[in-house]
Amino acid sequence: MQDDLKEILLSEEEIEQICKELGEQLTTDYDGKPLVCVGILKGSVMFMADLIKRINTHLSIDFMDVSSYHGGTESTGEVQILKDLGSSIENKDVLIIEDILETGTTLKSITELLQSRRVNSIEIVTLLDKPNRRKADIEAKYVGKKIPDEFVVGYGLDYKENYRNLPYIGTLKPEIYSK
Repeated sequence: MQDDLKEILLSEEEIEQICKELGEQLTTDYDGKPLVCVGILKGSVMFMADLIKRINTHLSIDFMDVSSYHGGTESTGEVQILKDLGSSIENKDVLIIEDILETGTTLKSITELLQSRRVNSIEIVTLLDKPNRRKADIEAKYVGKKIPDEFVVGYGLDYKENYRNLPYIGTLKPEIYSK
């Protein structure tokens, strides 16, 4: 797998530090609030697990599974909800946890859907942000790292369901995904 990477963009240690810093900020911002952390499957699982361990306040977790890539390398803009939340989020503060914010079309759709459920607030935390790819008018309040427009894998991020298990994030060689 490592031979398919051009370079390591974020090491395990750098990811750990990002989770620590974001966790401290989220602890401060959500202390005493009815917080529900919503992970977006499958990519956010590793980030979410490491992040919530560092949020020192009461919280609950839930997951949504949505798809807009449909097996490709770019969002189609068509969002399908494959798994919705398992419990009510009414009168709760919702923190959407995402691995990467690119075009924003998926997160915009999710945010609008969840907002309609009479929540107190909705914010987004993302490990990675590619602002130059944005198509939808949406930003994350909490960002681990802004990255260049390269195809990244590892730490939950995939290409055709591979590479998610890498403990760091790397850029995939173009010849791998342009076959």
